[in-house]
Amino acid sequence: MSVFFARFAAVFVKEFIQMRRDRMTFAMMIGVPLMQLMLFGFAINADPKNLPTAVVMADDGPLVRSILRALENTERFEIVRTVASESEARLLLQQGEVQFVVSVPTHFERDLMRGARPTLLVEADASDPTAVSYAFDALGQLNTTSLDHDLVGTLAKLKAGEPPFDLSIHRRYNPEAISQYNVVPGLMGVVLTMTLVVMTGIAMTRERERGTLENLLATPVRPLEVMLGKIIPFIVVGYVQVAIILLFARYLFAVPMQGSILLLSAVAVLFIACNLAMGFTFSTLAETQMQAMQMSMFFFLPSLLLSGFMFPFRGMPNWAQAIGEVLPLTHFLRIVRGILLKGNDWAEIWPNVWPIGLFMLAVALIALRRYRQTLD
Repeated sequence: MSVFFARFAAVFVKEFIQMRRDRMTFAMMIGVPLMQLMLFGFAINADPKNLPTAVVMADDGPLVRSILRALENTERFEIVRTVASESEARLLLQQGEVQFVVSVPTHFERDLMRGARPTLLVEADASDPTAVSYAFDALGQLNTTSLDHDLVGTLAKLKAGEPPFDLSIHRRYNPEAISQYNVVPGLMGVVLTMTLVVMTGIAMTRERERGTLENLLATPVRPLEVMLGKIIPFIVVGYVQVAIILLFARYLFAVPMQGSILLLSAVAVLFIACNLAMGFTFSTLAETQMQAMQMSMFFFLPSLLLSGFMFPFRGMPNWAQAIGEVLPLTHFLRIVRGILLKGNDWAEIWPNVWPIGLFMLAVALIALRRYRQTLD
């Protein structure tokens, strides 16, 4: 029995020594659970509040202001813009700047006081049904309770019987609240991030482990040429993935495709190159393929959780949204959903294109610098 415990202790101690030598793996074992705990405990929220709302104010009477205050008191809406025309408000909705548009028609208050029951129009960006479902529930009693303190005296008669005004709710871009319309286009970005970062991440470390890196370093090939040579073949692989997802989205899930597929394909090149540059950077930092894969997953996990793919982006706290705004997947999801569901063109997607390009440039510079250090 003593011999058994001696052998067991030897193997036991050996594993801890190995963990101490492989600090990257040990850090991942501790870091990933902590990151999951922080993200799921503090950042993830499926019940978004204070959703940005624009108001088209064609009537600015005291009763209208009471209705808007009641709207904000639900804690589901936050009025961030007052615009002059419906076209301007719908542009904000199309660009994703606001989640809701409330249109107050001309003579709304006059018609209300006369008992004519005017209509208040509420338009929502329903491309993500989860993000707006609770807000729709909060609208249910708006036309019956928002004016309780205002309809007094000669106006008290308006509280008896039917509500004093009507609510017309329009769910734009996904009126039937079909979750596949939101999830399937988003899968394009998730799949590209997951596969391409990992595949490129192990490219250089595989050469190092097999001993072929020395042969590569002995050639006159420059760092930029090596980087492009490693990345461009995977761009073709990425395009195959994009084509497969688009075909399945169109013919299997019947996802509407309102915008230009050519424009989406052009932006996909940038996003694919961005992920490949990230993977190449990991390959210059890691010593083994396992470490490269671990780094890739450490990048993929927050991208998945903080991009708005699984949970409403605006439901997260400000610090989590700030991190999410740095991640390329966040912007690519907005681009894909905007092109396919909203028919966005270049002007609408540009605010989400340049952050991807900036991220790719920064990561590529780091990768080139690290590769030069490897050459030395």
